[in-house]
Amino acid sequence: MDLTLIPDGLTTVTAITLLLSSVVTSMITASLGAGGGVLLLVLMAMWMPPAAIIPVHGMVQLGSNTGRAVLTWRHTDWRVILAFLPGVIAGAALGAWLLVDLPPHVWQLTIGLFVLWLCWGPALPAAAFGTPGIFLASALTSFISLFVGATGPLVAAFIKQLHTDRFVTVATFATAMTLQHAPKALVFGAAGFVFRDWLPFILAMIGCGFAGTWLGLHALRRISNRQFSGIFNVLLTVLALRLLWQASVAAGWWG
Repeated sequence: MDLTLIPDGLTTVTAITLLLSSVVTSMITASLGAGGGVLLLVLMAMWMPPAAIIPVHGMVQLGSNTGRAVLTWRHTDWRVILAFLPGVIAGAALGAWLLVDLPPHVWQLTIGLFVLWLCWGPALPAAAFGTPGIFLASALTSFISLFVGATGPLVAAFIKQLHTDRFVTVATFATAMTLQHAPKALVFGAAGFVFRDWLPFILAMIGCGFAGTWLGLHALRRISNRQFSGIFNVLLTVLALRLLWQASVAAGWWG
């Protein structure tokens, strides 16, 4: 591997591991609907400099979701996306303006509990799926995304409430997350993060992610909507429980 592709702070071994992880995690999201982005965030947190984790993860996820959105655009629910886009702009603008620094366990606890409620609780009222409800969900998750980078399960759980077809769920989720990750380049660039130093590696991870997406979509065709729904709920539940565990540790509830 050309060492100029590896940013300061990464070894050759960790860079190759993260590139392979991009293939696997994109395949997971494309075939199971969600989970890959959070898993990739966990892996990045193990080896990357802390200041680079959320900005780089956001750009890699932007590329991966864009690839998945392009490959599945025929299945996208554009009514949802048209309502989602203004919320992304509002949430990102508010987040960039406030740049709040709340304790991580507050976000983790909130997201984890809400994902569990969306998966296993009573159905949301019909008003939640109208344009105002989608806008509010988009604005809230876009705001939080700037600080924790782990709102994918929350967006996925919300979109799954809208559709039972697995391809529509995957396609609409991919397009929504593409929109949600897009403002991060502007926000973190304005905050001083130098994307240029990481750009070759980010592009390499996006390329690996596209390969994983292609493989995952082929796997998606082999399962039914019912199987997809069951796996999707279980996967989101595991991710939510992980967030609750992280919140409890961060808050010091276990002494």
